[in-house]
Amino acid sequence: MRKSGEERREEIVQAVIELAACDSGGPLSTQAIADRVGIAQPTVFRHFSTREKILQAVIEWIARHLLGLVGSIAAGSGSAAERLQHLVARQLEFISRHRGLPRLLFSERLHQDSSMLKASVGKVMDSWTRTVAGLIAEGREDGSMRAELDAEETARLVLAMIQGLVMRWSISDFEFDLPGQAQAIWRLLEPALSPDSVQRGR
Repeated sequence: MRKSGEERREEIVQAVIELAACDSGGPLSTQAIADRVGIAQPTVFRHFSTREKILQAVIEWIARHLLGLVGSIAAGSGSAAERLQHLVARQLEFISRHRGLPRLLFSERLHQDSSMLKASVGKVMDSWTRTVAGLIAEGREDGSMRAELDAEETARLVLAMIQGLVMRWSISDFEFDLPGQAQAIWRLLEPALSPDSVQRGR
């Protein structure tokens, strides 16, 4: 059965992510993408007229799936602190299943190729930060986090902690269990966020 255009574009996006996990940071050729999908190179351009549009589709895929995951957890049940802990764990699981994501998002190829692509990545990070900042603001209200926390600043620091871990995992060629690090991150975050730690310090 012939695949629809939407199905074929999804395959191309997945091929880019998979190839990014395997390569050393060089440019992703459309021939390599075509070979991965099992189609002729001209077929790639039938669905995406330029390489920039392929990468834009990848970023949109990341935004749709990662931000959807983060948003659903943030809107879930439990205290804000419990939801943040769950969010960190699930995000690491998501990234571990798509190893090419950090190599794409933080690659020179993406940042140098197009200011539009760089801006798109920035929008994904800003959206993530807003969602987590909202969760931290909830935590101040429900008493599961310290009342004096700056929600946006704290969200940016949580993002930086996750990014640092993910980059170390990527640079090491995925040699350690990324989801297994969720507890280590929370052991650092919990004392910084919990109102109980303030009480103990007095």
